[in-house]
Amino acid sequence: MIRMSFSVRPGQGEASEFDLGDVVCEGENGTEGSVGSVPDQGMMIYLSVPLLLDALLPLVAGERQAASFTGTGSSFRLDFRRDRKGTVTVSANGADLGTCGPGELTEAVLRPAEALERELLARLPAGCGAARDLASSLERFRSVAA
Repeated sequence: MIRMSFSVRPGQGEASEFDLGDVVCEGENGTEGSVGSVPDQGMMIYLSVPLLLDALLPLVAGERQAASFTGTGSSFRLDFRRDRKGTVTVSANGADLGTCGPGELTEAVLRPAEALERELLARLPAGCGAARDLASSLERFRSVAA
């Protein structure tokens, strides 16, 4: 079981493509996230989530056995490794969080990414670079998820 969430930090002033936010990943072995870390591991969330989707694409498509993600402007890292049976092990900054199947991982990332896209479009113009990048990454990711 893996759950992920993406959030934008409040109180940053006028909305920007470069707003800081956080990623939290929860599994049966624990929860890790960029929230509250010292030093701060917050990331440019609207730019980071497309990177996560693009990093996971070959893994969930069965083209690669491993994927890594480090948030933009952050040291927060997630690692994903698929074994021969298809089970994906997820770890954050070296801590094993849990396992899931590729379909469960896809769902765990896709839903919060879609929610972040709705939030981005409510705050920023649809034509901004971050909105285009996120929409493009979501489209590619959905094509594998289908």
